[in-house]
Amino acid sequence: MSSPYLIGDAMTGGYGRGGPDILHNCTIAVNEGEIAVIVGPNGAGKSTAMKAVFGMLNLRKGAVRIGGEDITHLSPQDRVAKGMAFVPQTSNIFTTMTVEENLEMGAFLRRDDISGTMEQIYTLFPILKDKRRQAAGELSGGQRQQVAVGRALMTQPKVLMLDEPTAGVSPIVMDELFDRIIEVARTGISILMVEQNARQALEIADRGYVLVQGSNAYTDSGAALLADPDVRRSFLGG
Repeated sequence: MSSPYLIGDAMTGGYGRGGPDILHNCTIAVNEGEIAVIVGPNGAGKSTAMKAVFGMLNLRKGAVRIGGEDITHLSPQDRVAKGMAFVPQTSNIFTTMTVEENLEMGAFLRRDDISGTMEQIYTLFPILKDKRRQAAGELSGGQRQQVAVGRALMTQPKVLMLDEPTAGVSPIVMDELFDRIIEVARTGISILMVEQNARQALEIADRGYVLVQGSNAYTDSGAALLADPDVRRSFLGG
């Protein structure tokens, strides 16, 4: 079995130096072009686990590797240069800038022609093309999330990390965002996602991680976790 493209392996750590550990021997991984979803109750360490993979946390034990390369000690900025993009749950767009300016900001590290990538994002999110001259702060919640994802994709990442991408949006918008996320994965980009809407997220996941108190409680394919009676009873409402 080949090793996953991105792995946070046996991660133990917390915020700040000397702070309590939030993660305990937690492993999160995703293969190329696959969707991995982290679910679990509130306070389980889901977002913390993803931030640890992105270098926003002090790990006391464990390692993070991308494409076989150990990046445990790299800053988040250096991880972006290695092909990682992170979309936080809040404050993830520049509200006073236009949609197009937001996308251009995503390409700040690039020195090549970005117009092709811009067109790909407008194909993926047609509403953004219609509203490209509009201030991003005037958009609906779902459209803002599309801007945030689009901006991350402007870096041409190999891994796209999404923290609660469907928080606060309607079920219809959630389904649409998940459809777009599937399309992104089909282009070969790995998706690592933290999601409160566990059942819907596991339906699109190749791999699922159920965390409890910062540790792996269940790890399996999305379909297997949905079918597991213990997981359903404890985390999916029966």
